[in-house]
Formats: sequence, structure tokens, C-alpha cells
Amino acid sequence: MTAAGCVYTQTNEDENRIIHYFRSEAGILNELHRYATGGAGSGAFNYRADPRAIILEGAHRLVVSPDRRFLFAVNNRENSVSSFAIGEEGTLALVDVKPTGNPVTGLSGTAKSLAFASSSRTLYALHTNGPHHIRLLSVDNDGILTTRPEGYTAVPQDKPARITTMVTLAPDERYLLVGSSIDESPGMDSDGSPVLMVERNGVPHSIFSNAPDPDGLAVYPVGRGGTLGKPTFQDAGGSSPWCPLFLTHQPDAFVLALATANAVLLARTGKDGTVTPGPVVRADGSAGPGFPCWMSMTPDDRLVFATMTGHSDITSWRLADNSLSVAKDPACPKVPGDGTFSDLGGVVGSGPTDMWMTPDGSYLYQIYPNASKLVGYAVQADGGLSEITSADIPRNTSHSVTGF
Repeated sequence: MTAAGCVYTQTNEDENRIIHYFRSEAGILNELHRYATGGAGSGAFNYRADPRAIILEGAHRLVVSPDRRFLFAVNNRENSVSSFAIGEEGTLALVDVKPTGNPVTGLSGTAKSLAFASSSRTLYALHTNGPHHIRLLSVDNDGILTTRPEGYTAVPQDKPARITTMVTLAPDERYLLVGSSIDESPGMDSDGSPVLMVERNGVPHSIFSNAPDPDGLAVYPVGRGGTLGKPTFQDAGGSSPWCPLFLTHQPDAFVLALATANAVLLARTGKDGTVTPGPVVRADGSAGPGFPCWMSMTPDDRLVFATMTGHSDITSWRLADNSLSVAKDPACPKVPGDGTFSDLGGVVGSGPTDMWMTPDGSYLYQIYPNASKLVGYAVQADGGLSEITSADIPRNTSHSVTGF
């Protein structure tokens, strides 16, 4: 087989490791090596094993620098970041491990998402818990990390328990966006199901962010040296905004996953950072909520794919004439789990998490933690996905995948 690139996933085990896969021109994966990050993942303390660990759900735990010289990884058990140098064959060499700057105060740290600004060589590390949800690390030319003193709050003052999801940098690096899922951790009913409604001043109120308060998306202006200005909390257009995914050919536009609205939408950013959400485009909810969270997009901005955590599969949307529509729902067959994981809606499944698409848009790789699989698909022109490969991953722990 001819080498076309590499795929990496993070085991997120107690002794965290990066799995390096060879990717052939046909998209087939073969595991080459496992590299210790020098840090600790959440291990058994994760949402698929312990409902309390929903606070650790996030995205972009693994990030490859645009020049493909470095891979950065989150060790969320201890709130640290690992820096690897990437060799010619995609091999990894651990360069440095540094704390994010937030102490661990409970059963686990809560570092969950990374974004890298090339212009200032700044890593942004997002955490669930504040007051400093975002911490900064500088990266020198050799990949050495320096923890910086800055810390930024990513939630409104009246929602201190809000759970963030992921951090995204706009393509021009002028703005940083932070999504959110719920405004407080769910309580448990007598039957063991999560309580998703609470009373506030005698009025029933959803715990989902941006529902109904239109403040679910935090937007920061980025200043000199990567510093962040005062955030604005803006309307995401629907509940639980997860994954701002910027378009390649319209860098002021992004697709946003709305996890608990079972939908996605197309939004735009103004020159002042104001976000204008477009119409909500829902997936099929007849079998219960799908909870779309993680997303990938073809490089021509034509097809968007989102994990359906509640359905154990993937749905695709088509983007044409600045309008989204459902392309394939589902885009692939369901991947069953081992029967031990159920989502917030109580549906038992494999709980898909992160996905990554090859730069040419030919192949999509999806993590199914409760099925212990990383599955590779060939992308079809109509938005469908055909399984072509799979690789074993640790049960229930893996949360991130990337490559080049």
C-alpha cells in the first residue's frame, strides 16, 4: 500500500497515549505505534462510564499545527498539555509537557479542548471549570511550551456552572469562539434518569445552554500576542451550541452544531465579532434526539457531517447557495455498542464522539468509544458514507482524532 498520510487518536487512558495509524491511499488504517503523552487522561472517569463526567465532554483534544511540525494533546486528568514533534513519516517524539495553569480540585481536571494561533504561537486550552476557563500556553520554535499567567472566564456571570464544549479560532485569528452544552449539571431522578428541567423563580427552565436565554456562544476578540479581550455572549440560534466549523471559501461563515436541538445551522461573523445565526435545519428526531456534536466538512464546503451521539451513526447536510439541507439521515449504518452506554436521552448505543476528514475530502474517520472502534468511511457524492476500515481503540475512553 502507498502511504497517503497519518491518523492519530488519543487513548485518554490513565496513562494517556497517542495511537499513530498509517493511512493508505485507499483510506485503510494500520496501527504503527503508541506514544505516551507523559500525562494522564480521564481513564475510567468519563461520561461513558460515569454520568458525572459529562463535564469532560469536549472536542479538539488533539491539534496538529498548520505547518505539520507539532501535535498537541490534552491530558485532562491533570490539566496539562503535551507537545510532540512530528517526523517525516508521521512519527512522534515527545518534546514537552506543561500544566495549563488550572489546579485540579476534584476527581479529575477539566481541560478539554485546544486551539492554536500560528501568528502568535499561542495555544488556548479550554476547561469546564472557571473562573479561568481559558488558559494560554506559548509554543517556541522547538515545540517547548510555556504556561502563561493569563486566564479568561468563558461563561456569563449569572451562569457560573455552565459547561463549555470546545474552543475554535476564526481563520483570520481575529476572534475566538467557545461553545457550551448545559448551564448546570443535571440532577438524577429516582429512576436514575437525568433531570433536564429545573425551576427558576417558580418557572420551569431547561438546563440546556442558549435555551431560552440567547447567550450560548462566547466570542472573544484576539489581541496582540494572543491575548483575549472582553467576551460577548451571543445567540447561537438554538440549544447547546457545540462545534463552530468555519468554511474554507467563506471564512466569515461557520456551521454550528446544536446538540440538544438535533440540528445544525449556518452562521456569520461581522467585522465587530457579532454572530448572526441562520435558520435551524433539523435531523430526523423520530427515534429520539440525535445530539449532533462533533462535525467535519468537505474542503469544497459542500457537505457537512455530524456525529449523532444518540443514534450511534452520522448525519450529513448539504450546503448550497448559502443554505443548508439534510443530505443523508443517516449517512451510514448504526454502529452498536456493548450495551453499557446510554446518552442523556436514555438511548443505549455506541456513543460516537470525535471525527476527522482527510484534507481532500475523500475519507472520514469516526470514533465509537462504546464499540471500541475507530471506523473509516469513504465519502460519497450524495452525502452517504461507506465503511472501508476499522481499528481497535480502548473501550469508552478515546475522545479525539486528527491527522494529515
